[in-house]
Amino acid sequence: PEGTLYIMPVRLEECDPPRRLRPWQYADYFEGQRERGLQRLLVSLRRRADSLDLKFETPAPVGRVSNPTESSPLKQSQAKSLTYESPALIEQKPTIETPKPAQVVTPPNKLTLSNGMELLRVPSGKFLMGSTKENSSVYDDERPQHIVDIPYDYWMARFPVTNELYSAYIKSKSIKHPVDGWEKQKDHPVTYVKWTDAMAYCQWLNNLLKAELPAGLVLRLPTEAEWEKAARWLPSPTGRGAGGEGESLEFPWGNAFDKNKCNTSEGGKSGTTSVGIYSPQGDSPYGCADMSGNVWEWTHSLKKEYPYKVNDGREDEKASDARVLRGGSFDVNVKYARCAYRNVLHIDLFNFGFRVVASPVLS
Repeated sequence: PEGTLYIMPVRLEECDPPRRLRPWQYADYFEGQRERGLQRLLVSLRRRADSLDLKFETPAPVGRVSNPTESSPLKQSQAKSLTYESPALIEQKPTIETPKPAQVVTPPNKLTLSNGMELLRVPSGKFLMGSTKENSSVYDDERPQHIVDIPYDYWMARFPVTNELYSAYIKSKSIKHPVDGWEKQKDHPVTYVKWTDAMAYCQWLNNLLKAELPAGLVLRLPTEAEWEKAARWLPSPTGRGAGGEGESLEFPWGNAFDKNKCNTSEGGKSGTTSVGIYSPQGDSPYGCADMSGNVWEWTHSLKKEYPYKVNDGREDEKASDARVLRGGSFDVNVKYARCAYRNVLHIDLFNFGFRVVASPVLS
């Protein structure tokens, strides 16, 4: 309530918050995440201060605790509630800093944004994209299978964008939600989304939450290569798998289809389902859910022949050719829910959704 202290929850150890708490912002303060947790705390407090048109005071230098009444015209009680003072700075005497060796920063395996969106790390490296010529059930545009090297870490959203997450966007734009009665299906993936709508949402979300991302990353639609690797690439712990580094699975969970691990026509749901209800049994090797079935997912990429090349024009955002959808949906069968299948039949939007990725800017 207004007029009370602004409190932000802090996680002291790695855990999955209950679903009802995920939309609330919190800071990670366990080992390996403390610096990011502090930065996130500062971002939250700064936004809160801005919303109240109050001055936000940054941490004092080491050895000095700022006096909130020295430079702020606010009442002392208000200033104290808005001044961030690290416990390490309180009652600390001035010290002489000595040079410290540079620390190796290990990328976090999961990013959790303030809107509750979870993104899971996919490490850089090579993977096998497409299908083999020996597989008689695949389509020609999935061939040849080839090695693609993604030279950067990226973070794929654990779930497709839901009706509830999309509602914040449409509210800010004063437009109509594409799903009628979405309030009764808040945790279902949003549908009836055009590629341009998905691109606009990513731009809006990136502008809103850019301060929460690691340096050099933006929120956008995943390329075909980024989507496929996150969906099916199983790294080999010995380095002796197919292609020398791992295996490309037919489905996110393995090579044998199982209707109990995804929402396709075989399951008879006849509509979208809550994101994550097939998790973790239907998750990809990196922990991403619903990458087979539920809704078709837009990618950033134009439909072009293989082998995939990121710089051959297929990632041109200004081009008007057909964009590729991946993953299948609730109304298609196993053949179209394979990780390698590429859909460009834009007949209807009733089962078209998307998920976002935190990845470098595409030139």
